[in-house]
Amino acid sequence: MGDRVDHDPAASTIDLHRVAFEEAAVGLAIVSAHDHSVPGSAAHESTILDANRHLCHLLGYGAGELVGMPLSDLLDRPSLVDGVQRWRRADGRPVDVRVRRSAGLGTSLVVEAIDADEAVRAEQNREALIAAGLGEWRWDRGTGLVTLSRRAGQILGHPPGPSLSWTDLRGRIGEAEAARIADVVREALAAGLPYAVECRLRRAGDDREIIVGTRGQALFGPDGGLTGMVGVVQDITTRVEARDALLGREQRLRVATSLARLGIFEWHMLEDHAIWENERMFEIFGRTAADGTVGKTEFLNELLHPDDRTAVRQAISTALRDDEILHATGRIRRKSDGTWRTIDMAGRFERDAPNRLPRRLIGVVADVTDRRHAEERQTLLIRELHHRVKNTLATVQAIVGSTARTASSIESFYEAFVGRIMSLAHTHSVLTEDTWQTASLRTLLVNELKPYAEGAMDGAGDGRIALEGPPIDLASEIAVPIGMAIHELTTNAAKYGALSTRSGRVAVTWQLLPGGPAGMLRFAWQESHGPPVQPPRRQGFGSRLLQRVLTTQVQAEVETEYPPEGFRLTMLAPLPKRNDALNPLA
Repeated sequence: MGDRVDHDPAASTIDLHRVAFEEAAVGLAIVSAHDHSVPGSAAHESTILDANRHLCHLLGYGAGELVGMPLSDLLDRPSLVDGVQRWRRADGRPVDVRVRRSAGLGTSLVVEAIDADEAVRAEQNREALIAAGLGEWRWDRGTGLVTLSRRAGQILGHPPGPSLSWTDLRGRIGEAEAARIADVVREALAAGLPYAVECRLRRAGDDREIIVGTRGQALFGPDGGLTGMVGVVQDITTRVEARDALLGREQRLRVATSLARLGIFEWHMLEDHAIWENERMFEIFGRTAADGTVGKTEFLNELLHPDDRTAVRQAISTALRDDEILHATGRIRRKSDGTWRTIDMAGRFERDAPNRLPRRLIGVVADVTDRRHAEERQTLLIRELHHRVKNTLATVQAIVGSTARTASSIESFYEAFVGRIMSLAHTHSVLTEDTWQTASLRTLLVNELKPYAEGAMDGAGDGRIALEGPPIDLASEIAVPIGMAIHELTTNAAKYGALSTRSGRVAVTWQLLPGGPAGMLRFAWQESHGPPVQPPRRQGFGSRLLQRVLTTQVQAEVETEYPPEGFRLTMLAPLPKRNDALNPLA
């Protein structure tokens, strides 16, 4: 038998402990005994008695070089604490580590390196999170519980720690909101991205509804499986309510400006860049989004009418100099159709500080082209009304005087005067009913001759009245005298001419011939089958009106004939051009 070898069990145990110390995957150190928990104690009173290879490598030292070194040479601050702390490497660069201590004959230290994200979440940064109103949370998939920080517990109304389950939280959120959040989280997990959600929930304890914003990030184990989630939560009720109120005001402003047909713009002065806030701006300028907006230089030099540029520049300068609201009016050429449109512009320059130059102009633009045309048309209509009333009063005065001179009795005066006034009223009624302030020649004839017609007035059959001619609208300045002439012709025919007997006939024809400002009206009145006609022995009011009023007011050439078979009148009158400004539909 060979020689017997005895093994010392205690020595073997020491060797195993030494190997475990040296080969540990974390930094290990033994320092001289000292109560590091005493506030303000000096770390230089401790010395490193032993350090493994991992710690030497982490701090940039060779094996065994840390032994005998004062601990203070490694610390960034005098005292040693548990948790995240900053140490110094051999080359002087800082490194963030997590330290755990255990006391014995000497103090043993476990030192682990941490990454930058973990350093940001270190204890010394928690105050910043609290100051920002953020509470931290962590969900563990194994237990199903959400662990809350103190701030997170205050926000949600739960005690801090692992006090909340997803089932509890889901009951305070509501089914629809919970389903929406689950969809957002599911999509973020599939994409491997963080997520952020906002939702309403009822706080535990007081059941008050609040709005919270939550951000989260999934945690995965070594095998790639989901182990939990971490994140922050914040009470954003006040912020969301303020945001919603601002959005509401903006929406009301947009509705108001839309109904008022106002364009909203911003002009940034330094960059000469304009921002058009709504579609109405593009409509006013006849541009599309692809065309882009227009800055001040292009607006003044290209779009604005040359005659308006000086006044608009002066208005801008005055508003800048006096810090007043800008008011300017000018004509712009619209891009889409090339037409000139009149715009009113109002705005205010905004300054960063009272004594600094303005940085932008915020304002509104209104297309007032139609309003300006309407104002001009109204002014013209008022002048026209004054002129028409003056002429009407003069006509009434002439009717009164002439009727009185030719009347043989009060009864005859009343009959003739009322008839002529009624004719004048009928003509004005026709003018008023027409949108363009014109009167149809056929309508004037029908109004006077209809009481004497038997059947249609188109000349067919045995009708007493025959009207034939194209549609012609008479402007107001000639409609009144021609209407009165038709009344006098009808009255004379009823008293003395063809309409005084049942067999009498009246034929009226008219044509539109070339010439004059808007053509020449040829008007012919022919009576037949009435009493034998004789030339009048004296000129009455009707005759004077036919000769003088038509000649002076209508510039007509009038010819009258008195053959025995029936009275005839022929008139050739120039038609004036229509005044488009009097047309409310133009």
